[in-house]
Amino acid sequence: MRSVFALLFLTAYWLLPTSAVAAAQHALTVYGEPPKYPATFDHFDYVNPAAPKGGSLRRSAVEIGQFDHLLPYIDKGTGVSQVDGLLYSPLALRSLDEPYTVYGLIAQKMELADDHLSLRFYLNPKATFSDGVAITADDVKFTFNLFMTQGSLRFRTQFADVKQVVVEGPRQVRFDFSSTDNRSLPLDLASLPVLPEHWWKDHDFAAGGGFDAAPGSGPYTVGKMDNGRSITFQRDRNWWARDLPVTRGLYNFDQFGVEFFGDTEVARQVLMGGAYDYNREFSATAYTIKYNSPPLDDGRLQRAHLAPQSLQAAQGFVFNLQRPVFQDRRVRQALALLWDFEWTNRQLMRSLYIRQQSFFANSPLAARQPPDAAELKILEPLRGKVPDEVFGPAFEAPRTDGTGFIRDKQLQALALLKDAGWRPEGDRLVNAAGEPLSFTFLNGQAGLEKLILPWKRTLAQIGIDLQIRRIDPSQYINRLMARDYDMIITGYPVSASPGMELYNYFGSASATDSGSNNYMVLKDPAVDSLIKGLVSARTKADMTEYAHALDRVLQWNYYWIPNYYPPGTSTVWWNRFGIPAHPAPNDEAPETWWQVSPTPLTNTQMADLRAKEAH
Repeated sequence: MRSVFALLFLTAYWLLPTSAVAAAQHALTVYGEPPKYPATFDHFDYVNPAAPKGGSLRRSAVEIGQFDHLLPYIDKGTGVSQVDGLLYSPLALRSLDEPYTVYGLIAQKMELADDHLSLRFYLNPKATFSDGVAITADDVKFTFNLFMTQGSLRFRTQFADVKQVVVEGPRQVRFDFSSTDNRSLPLDLASLPVLPEHWWKDHDFAAGGGFDAAPGSGPYTVGKMDNGRSITFQRDRNWWARDLPVTRGLYNFDQFGVEFFGDTEVARQVLMGGAYDYNREFSATAYTIKYNSPPLDDGRLQRAHLAPQSLQAAQGFVFNLQRPVFQDRRVRQALALLWDFEWTNRQLMRSLYIRQQSFFANSPLAARQPPDAAELKILEPLRGKVPDEVFGPAFEAPRTDGTGFIRDKQLQALALLKDAGWRPEGDRLVNAAGEPLSFTFLNGQAGLEKLILPWKRTLAQIGIDLQIRRIDPSQYINRLMARDYDMIITGYPVSASPGMELYNYFGSASATDSGSNNYMVLKDPAVDSLIKGLVSARTKADMTEYAHALDRVLQWNYYWIPNYYPPGTSTVWWNRFGIPAHPAPNDEAPETWWQVSPTPLTNTQMADLRAKEAH
């Protein structure tokens, strides 16, 4: 009888549709192209597999202000972004020298169905949390459900097409999809960190877990913590994954610290005082002049643009489109004409920076040529719903001669504003109701006024009143979430393979959601349709065409005033670390560094040390 049942089972198996059968893989790519690293790879090219373990690195936080909980996975308050990756590892780790490829970590193998309607993970049998409890498929399902019910809005957007999660065994879990529209969904799911159900089921995830140190699945545990101000991660010497090819040469420091500051100027001063090691600099002015000192001259302090091939965030002054004054495209265009980047770059930033010309800057996804036939096919159904300029030459930000005299731009702006119904009255511009053209720039960071004040003077010369209001970081975050501002400066992360996150930045459904990053409060059906086409594209070529079309529509609508980006990641650090010979081209990746000296070395001392090591 048992042999009959076995025969029936095998017969049923072979009668399954072939599209449902797939082979388990060590890596996943967006379009099914071969990954750079084969299953037999020993380590990533951008690491030093022989890097010594030990020592410490302390860096400044990317976030401004104090952290009020640990988790970076919720929308409330401020968490610690390094928790993701250091305390909690993902199912699969993204490589830093490919557009978007993930390699199994907690998941030993991954199996994407040929019909792309399900993804199965086979967990590494050695995988444990830092308290010794085995990582199971139940933990994966628990984490997913937790993120979808209590986590950030971005997870609900990113994983909206997951129909169900099925635990098939202690170390086997399957995600079923309701559609195949989101081509990056399998990789996004593979990037999901895994949290311990046995701990979090009794703690308040929705509040970020407070300052309680949970057991992790990653290379570090939480060590010393000064609540809100600093945190030190301690390397887990017994981490189960320490010898895997995917982690070899990574996570070399025994202690990895993060310092939080309420003011970027204070952060610079503290770095210069030697209290921590590494600062990611976001101010062009500060990067060019604020670190000039004897330590910089002799090399003890290093300053460089790391990861020159990295995709730079799209930064700009964004309009709150809920405000009546900004709902006329001609007004937005006029204001954009009057921000003089060339003068600002020359006078304040030593001509170091590059003008933003795209929402996908420094990327093949930027629309830098007129639309080709394939792109026009995408755009034609939108004719009449998008600016006519979308169908012509690529967008170019206004350009000046850098002298600071832009009378020609002021005349162009006045003509646009006249067409939009604004007229001179004394020394100001007013509309038909006699209301002045006035708006406020909400500022939450020191140093930004230097970029805005020259613009304020230029606007005032033609009767536009710009006010600048500086508030503390906590107030700033609250007002952002409430969409209570006229204009702010913000940035949008750029991906070589963008996906569902675009709805979070530009989608109509996210416009007024306090947890979203749609700071323009943009509700544009044309933009929604282009995002949908991009997300569901089946080939890289199709995705690129949709990205170009989306870029044109966003740019020609003047939803922002594009700023600039650096020729790499602006970074300053004390010279006591080893850096791989071939560093990651797409990320500064301090997790690949190692300590070579407890104190900073001059350039000469570092060269001598490297010469000794070479012999």
